[in-house]
Amino acid sequence: MGRLLALCLFLLLLASAGAAVWLFAWPAGPTRETFVEIAPGTPARGIARQLVASGVLAAPWGFEALRLAEGGSLKAGEYRFDHPLTVRDVYAKIARGDTYTVALAIPEGANLFDIAARVEAAHLGTADAFLQAARAQAALAAPFDPAARSLEGYLFPATYRFGRHTAPGAMLRTMVRRFQVEALALGLTGDLHRLVTLASLLERETPVEAERPLVASVFENRLARGMPLDTDPTVIYAALLRGSYRGTIYASDLRFDSPYNTYRYSGLPPGPICNPGDVSLRAALHPAASRYLYFVAAGADPLGHSRFAATLAEHQRNVAAYRAAVRAAPAAR
Repeated sequence: MGRLLALCLFLLLLASAGAAVWLFAWPAGPTRETFVEIAPGTPARGIARQLVASGVLAAPWGFEALRLAEGGSLKAGEYRFDHPLTVRDVYAKIARGDTYTVALAIPEGANLFDIAARVEAAHLGTADAFLQAARAQAALAAPFDPAARSLEGYLFPATYRFGRHTAPGAMLRTMVRRFQVEALALGLTGDLHRLVTLASLLERETPVEAERPLVASVFENRLARGMPLDTDPTVIYAALLRGSYRGTIYASDLRFDSPYNTYRYSGLPPGPICNPGDVSLRAALHPAASRYLYFVAAGADPLGHSRFAATLAEHQRNVAAYRAAVRAAPAAR
């Protein structure tokens, strides 16, 4: 009888050990992408049940036992599972808050339309919803730019990470907060509306960062003399605003009556035409000292640099040299 009892106890212990191994050490769960959304305040038992219902765990007991043993806090949010994990791995993932996010990269010089397209491409919402939110929430920029009519210029270029269901307004607030942090770090003071508007022109005019203080000097010199800026990126932006941009500038675009058309109106446009990065913001804050009034932008020049001039005659020679370089470029290839 004693031997039989001992054998039964041994088998029970063996079964318990096997169950423990199965619960804690044996991977289980989905083999394809599965998302679990844990709401704030959900208790451990509720989380365990969600994980079982989603097929991430085979049973809730191991998860609940770990909660009792390890304590700590479990983080709300959306979690992604795409391969079997042990109960301990699942618990650790939620304890450290390893939530699922999508990267949204905003390059320097992207405008609202560019960002909206990237939001849609990342499956974070529609471009239209993002643009509508951006128009409705211009007041987000008011604390540092009371004259802001739009969030254009104040969505700082960076790589952000958002949850799949992040609302457009929350994305915008995050980008504007990042601008505010960067503005403080750069020491931006004074009329930020003017400074950011100028920086946005520099960002769009030349990809050569070292040239931007010189380009800023050209614009400042022309503004001081009351000369129109005659800058193509503002014409493109005017066309984007009215939904008629066709990928290039036509004569009708240059004639179009828009306050953003710097061929028709002197001074800076009403606001930024894109979201500048720190290099352009610094250049707008500290323009170079020069006598230049004209330049042929590097973005169009096959030689990859801008051509600056102090007089119209010199500028016309630069334009002729640029056109000659364009003609020669195919032969050089």
